[in-house]
Amino acid sequence: MPITPLKTPAGYVPQMAVAFANANGDAEPVSATNPLPFQDTPFMAAAALAGTLSATGIVGPFAPRAGRAVMLALSGTWTGSVKVVRSVDGGATKTGLTAGGAPWAVFTANVCEPVWDESEAAATLYLDVTLTSGSLTYRMGQ
Repeated sequence: MPITPLKTPAGYVPQMAVAFANANGDAEPVSATNPLPFQDTPFMAAAALAGTLSATGIVGPFAPRAGRAVMLALSGTWTGSVKVVRSVDGGATKTGLTAGGAPWAVFTANVCEPVWDESEAAATLYLDVTLTSGSLTYRMGQ
């Protein structure tokens, strides 16, 4: 079977360009001499939540910035459990994290891993710690 060559349906090619609104609101084409304006805003990480516990308790809040993974590091010689919980009402109500309907970010040993990626500005995270023995050092940050 012979291959049919591609043909354009018209005798012209429409010109397309990227443009942005200038100060007057008119379309301003982007070119080498008129680059696309942008504002480079460096990521400002939230202050880390860090400390050491030797008794059961809840620590927080940690207010993560949207769009970046939250890293959790747990270390020390301890037994018990650590659960990352989330609140959207200033800590009055705390809900355990889930993924696919199953509990998420619940630990019984030392870890250093990403635990959450927040997208809601009002959300804060806490560590719900139940210690049966030892001392736990924690750090949650971005």
